[in-house]
Amino acid sequence: MEEIMRGQLLNSKRIVVKIGTSSLTHDNGNTNLDKMEKLARVLTDLNHQGKEIILVSSGAIGTGSRRIGLTERPQELEMKQATAAIGQAILMQIYEKFFAEYNQVIAQVLLTKDVIEDSIKNQNAKNTLFALLKLGVIPIINENDCISTAQIEGYRFGDNDTLSAMVAQLVDADLLILLTDIDGLYTDNPKVNKEATLIKTVEEITPEIEGLGKDTGSQFGTGGMTTKITAAKIAKENQTHTVVALGDDTRVLYDILEGKEVGTWFIGK
Repeated sequence: MEEIMRGQLLNSKRIVVKIGTSSLTHDNGNTNLDKMEKLARVLTDLNHQGKEIILVSSGAIGTGSRRIGLTERPQELEMKQATAAIGQAILMQIYEKFFAEYNQVIAQVLLTKDVIEDSIKNQNAKNTLFALLKLGVIPIINENDCISTAQIEGYRFGDNDTLSAMVAQLVDADLLILLTDIDGLYTDNPKVNKEATLIKTVEEITPEIEGLGKDTGSQFGTGGMTTKITAAKIAKENQTHTVVALGDDTRVLYDILEGKEVGTWFIGK
């Protein structure tokens, strides 16, 4: 029955895929090139199928930190900004290399929260993204961490789960897919409670559902299940479906779009 219901996802055309830092790196924080190469291949293939794909990619601060020899995410604002600048350039260089192997054109788009909230900037962002999608380009989006800080009111998304949900709203996406280091929303933290079970479908995001979110972000990431539930809630406002799934094998994207019973599906419509 669940799989039949998920058949709704088969018709998703415009899809925002968000992949977290933990899904792009090894346990020691180094960039996982194998995963990035496979992600490029799968997204290119989906694009060839006629899907419109937007990728929201984390990992800039983590990648930049490793490049300059840091063993954990920096705490000082200036160091976060500096490592983001270093890491963003490295990430795009890697993405360009892998996507180019499949003749897929990509584009970098860096956003701050005010772009979403200001009507003129919002329209400019829409125009750019729609033009890229019309050209068959896959936009790769991240927050502009160099200027987006908590000290500048209204400029910061705070995490890429929220960013991806707002991007899904911006482009009126059919589906938001959040790839992470856990295979969905559980009744309790499965890393602590072995009796916890996966919740396959969420029809309404109630206070009880929100209460199940427990931040378990990695040392190089910022997100946890709480931010994913929040993202699903934002997406639902625009009737966009959300699926939270394990990002270890990016071929899970095929399973999701074939309506298979993977991850947690937050019903948007």
